[in-house]
Amino acid sequence: MSAVVHPSDLGPPGNAVLSRGRLSALVLGPAEQATWVRPAFIAVTFLAAFVYLWDLTISGWANAYYSMAAQAASQSWSAWFFGSLDSANFITLDKPPLSTMLMGLSVRVLGLSSWSVLLPQALAGVATVVVLYRAVRRSFGPVAATIAGVVMALMPVSVLIFRYDDPDALLTLLLVAAAAALLRALEDERMRWVVAAAALVGLGFLTKYLQAYLVLPAFAMTYGITAAGGVRHRVAGLAVALATVVVASSWWVAIVELVPTTSRPFIGGSTTNSVVELIFGYDGFGRIFGGSGPGPAGGPGGGANFSGEAGLLRLFNAEFGGQIAWLIPFAVVALVTGLWSRRHAERTDRAIAGYLLWGAWLVTHVVVFSFMSGIVHTYYAVALAPAIAALVGAGSVELWHWRARSWVGGLILAATVLASAALAWGLLERTPEFAPGLGWAILAVGGVAALILAVPAGAGAAGAGPRRVGIVGVSLAAVALLAGPVAYAADTVGTAYGGGDPAAGPTVAGSGGFPGRGGSGPGSGVPDDTLPKGPDGALDGAVPGGGAVPSGGVVPGGFGGGFDGGFGGAPGGGRPGGPDVTTDQAVIDYLVANRGDATWLVAVSGSGSAAPIQLATGQPVMSMGGFSGSDASPTLEALQRYVASGELRFVLIGSGPSGPGGSGGPAGPGGFGGGSSEIRSWVTGTCTPVDIGGTTIYDCAGATVG
Repeated sequence: MSAVVHPSDLGPPGNAVLSRGRLSALVLGPAEQATWVRPAFIAVTFLAAFVYLWDLTISGWANAYYSMAAQAASQSWSAWFFGSLDSANFITLDKPPLSTMLMGLSVRVLGLSSWSVLLPQALAGVATVVVLYRAVRRSFGPVAATIAGVVMALMPVSVLIFRYDDPDALLTLLLVAAAAALLRALEDERMRWVVAAAALVGLGFLTKYLQAYLVLPAFAMTYGITAAGGVRHRVAGLAVALATVVVASSWWVAIVELVPTTSRPFIGGSTTNSVVELIFGYDGFGRIFGGSGPGPAGGPGGGANFSGEAGLLRLFNAEFGGQIAWLIPFAVVALVTGLWSRRHAERTDRAIAGYLLWGAWLVTHVVVFSFMSGIVHTYYAVALAPAIAALVGAGSVELWHWRARSWVGGLILAATVLASAALAWGLLERTPEFAPGLGWAILAVGGVAALILAVPAGAGAAGAGPRRVGIVGVSLAAVALLAGPVAYAADTVGTAYGGGDPAAGPTVAGSGGFPGRGGSGPGSGVPDDTLPKGPDGALDGAVPGGGAVPSGGVVPGGFGGGFDGGFGGAPGGGRPGGPDVTTDQAVIDYLVANRGDATWLVAVSGSGSAAPIQLATGQPVMSMGGFSGSDASPTLEALQRYVASGELRFVLIGSGPSGPGGSGGPAGPGGFGGGSSEIRSWVTGTCTPVDIGGTTIYDCAGATVG
């Protein structure tokens, strides 16, 4: 494959190239490389590490839906494999388990804490920036790679997700790693890199199912057009990739489907206790077209609740805009101008391959996210960030060189900078109380930068003076392009988030969705299993760090939260008016002291109610109805069997039905999925009510069954 010449990647010519000592080589890289390249790479890596790791535990348990699954995975290898919400394997997540597998290993090694749960996501973020840097450098050189690394590290949605426990963090890393492997495969006629890229996409599937496949059109097109070798070799490579993706994606699914339903947990989010049905239903076509899956989240137009109306400009609306939109126009211009400038290059040109890969990645995701009518959370946009970052890096270098050759390049670069500054102004004006005046400052700086960059820099402008003026213009342009994302990123780092629908940056007036701010867990009022215990083994009220569980109320900061992770309590993450589960210390003490030989500490409705109790006690809690209480498990007969066998003694029912589900419907206090009214009637009519400080627990020991 023909290589793109990157003079900035080269060290001094001729006799100026001197051997470097080991320490110098470690810091500055090999002698043939420019001295700034390695330090710039190290700086970008440290930037990502600082942004993603600083005050990481501010959000506590973050999305407690995944935190409780990570806890279960650390306690039971079976729960680790299936992705169960509790170590007794009652019901699974509504996602594949690879992300919680990593979190479970972290918790198993480091102990249960907010840090151990969130650390894998932060490290995935740092690794994503590093791998993206390497991939972009292979196609476009070190300057473009450095720019791409900075943009990726500071994109607001990246800062949010790489500090959160949703699976999108691991998914993004796996897909970027797959892209890097694909770029290697283009240069090597052996199939090992093809297999590696396809296997990584398969692992992405086991992280978030069909969303991982959105990169496949870009991968197939790039390989089919630009790979080394003849047509027969490229077709063979695509066939090998397809087979590898199928195998890497399906092995876990096949095992789970072959295990008898009586020997494994119920598949959360499904209606038929089937992973295959979940993949193509609620987590598949239900996301694209709506109307599939349990509860209101699967209903028609469900995506509008979180991300605004479907349409071409959805990614610029009040919900999505501040998360990802800042540099989309720049990326589009970079794609078009990059392909045009390389139109006469060889088929195997590295830059052509890079533009096709990241451009098709961008276009595919923009189209899908803009027009899907099912569940669309704005944080899904983190999958767009690598493509935008890569194209911005490549386009910055391409347009700069084009400006040096032609006044047309300067005008295009100037217009792109000015348009990006105007977009940043528009996004910031939606939150006038946040960083007041910043939008106007960006517009002014962007305007000055555009005027400077529009001045031709051809042969007649050679010399130190014009070059310095151009560098000033580029520096001002960088400020204008990054100031808005940096402000959002800083706000995100300093904010505690909770629930299933978090959004980076300030709250935008008129945006839909449910509140996502307000952490949960350690540091925000929810105890974990490191709490000190009294002589009888019951938990006392202290929380590490000096807090305490409030008496008789909902945990501050919420828990669970939103579709994709249960619902949270006010004032933090999740849906307002979520389950009114109590974390009264007396209730928890009573449950722990009287559990006896029961498998589950208590049965409650939904993960939003189960998570704080399970995370506080370290004991399995039955999440009836799955994440939102709307899954068809357990049936009344199944619940009665658990009671009769002694596996379950206590049931905690809230104050009554609420929410769209009607009688104890989804996310309603005490609501159950499946036969909710039958379960409520049987529990309240058969089990013994126990009042503890105003909270009623039903003791089903000795209850008549059948």
